Amino acid sequence: MIAVVGGGQLARMMAPAAGELGVHLRVLVEEPASSAAQVVTDAPVGAASDEAAIRGLIAPHDGQAAAVLTFEHEHVPNSLLQDLLEHGTPVHPGPDALVHAQDKIVMRTRLIELGLPCPRWAPIPVEPAAARAALEAFLAGEPGGEAVVKTSRGGYDGKGVRVVRSADEVADWIAAAADGAPQLLVEQKVPFTRELAALVARRPSGEVRTWPVVESIQRDGVCSEVIAPAPGLSAALEARVRELAATVVDGLGVTGVLAVELFEAPGDSGEPEVFVNELAMRPHNSGHWTIDGAVTSQFEQHLRAVLDLPLGATDAVAPWTVMANVLGSTLTELTDALPELMARFPEAKVNLYGKGIRAGRKLGHVNVSGADLESVRARAMAAAALLRGETPEENA
Repeated sequence: MIAVVGGGQLARMMAPAAGELGVHLRVLVEEPASSAAQVVTDAPVGAASDEAAIRGLIAPHDGQAAAVLTFEHEHVPNSLLQDLLEHGTPVHPGPDALVHAQDKIVMRTRLIELGLPCPRWAPIPVEPAAARAALEAFLAGEPGGEAVVKTSRGGYDGKGVRVVRSADEVADWIAAAADGAPQLLVEQKVPFTRELAALVARRPSGEVRTWPVVESIQRDGVCSEVIAPAPGLSAALEARVRELAATVVDGLGVTGVLAVELFEAPGDSGEPEVFVNELAMRPHNSGHWTIDGAVTSQFEQHLRAVLDLPLGATDAVAPWTVMANVLGSTLTELTDALPELMARFPEAKVNLYGKGIRAGRKLGHVNVSGADLESVRARAMAAAALLRGETPEENA
C-alpha cells in the first residue's frame, strides 16, 4: 500500500496507474469532495500539517500498513517526516531532499554547490533596512534595473513572485518577512526566449530515467501548454538538459519523479544556454503529456520509483504530443462539451479533475499526439477551448 499526502489532481491521476499495477492507494484528502477522493476509495480526510492525520494515514488498516509515504505537493512538515523515517516508515522523497523544493534559498544554495547553471541571485536579509539596501544594490547591477523577488517558501503558479524596479514594490513582503513570514530572495531577470522542463525519475537503488525535454508555455504565470519534445531543441542541448536533470535528482537524493523547470536564453557563443528556475519533487503539470505520449507515464513511474521497482521506458510514442490545460470555464459542467469535442477531435485524450469551476483554475487537460506539430497543437488547443466554453477556430 502506498500512502499519498494531498487530494488534488496529481493524486487522482496516480489512481489508474496504481490500479493497473495492483497497488492499493490511500490518499489523505483535504475534504470529502477533493479531486482524488472522487476516484480513490480509501481517502481519509485531514490536513497535510496535521501530525495525527498523517500518522493515521500510514497506520495499519484492514491489515495493511503503508509500504511508503509519498506526496502530491511539498507542503508537509519536515520534522514529522524525519521522525517517521527514523521510526521505520520509508518516505519518498525524503525530508532531506524535499526541503530543496520547499525552500528556494536552500535549493539555490545546493544547486550552485553542484555546479548547475542558475540565475544570479542573493538572499535578502530579514531586517527591513538591510533588506532594502541589499535589494537596491542588487537592482543597481541589473540591466534595466529590474530583478525578480520571490518568497523562499510557499509560492507556485506565479504566486510569491514579483518583477520589481525598487524595494518599495515589495515593501509589504519585507515587512512580513521581518514579522516571521518566509525570507525573500532576489534573482536576475533572465532574458529567456522560452521555458523548458525536464522530467526525471530515480529509485532508491539509484536507477535514473529521463523523458524527452519539453517546452512549457505560461500564461499569467500558469502553465497553459506543453509541447513534447521541445521544438527545435538541438540534440546537444537536449542531452545537456537531461544530464542536468539527472545531476539534480542524484545530487539532491530524490526518490520519485522530479520536474526541473528551466529558462532557455541566448548564449554568448551563439548557442543557447539554460538556467534552472524551479524544482517540483512529484509528478508535475509539465509531465501530463506522458499519460498518452510516452511508454511510461510520470504517474506510473512515480509509483515504481517509490516502491523501488525497475523504472519504465520513457520514449515518446509519437513524434509530437501537445498538452493543453483547461484553465477556468464558462460552462456549468465541463462534461457538456464532451459530445462536440469527441466528434470533432476523436484523437484527443481528455482528463478532467472533478473540480468546481472558477476563473483560472486548473480543471483538466487535453493531450493530442501526431506527426504534424502545427495540426497537433491546433487541435489540442481547440479541444481545450471547447471545455472552457469557447468557440475554437474552424480550421482546427
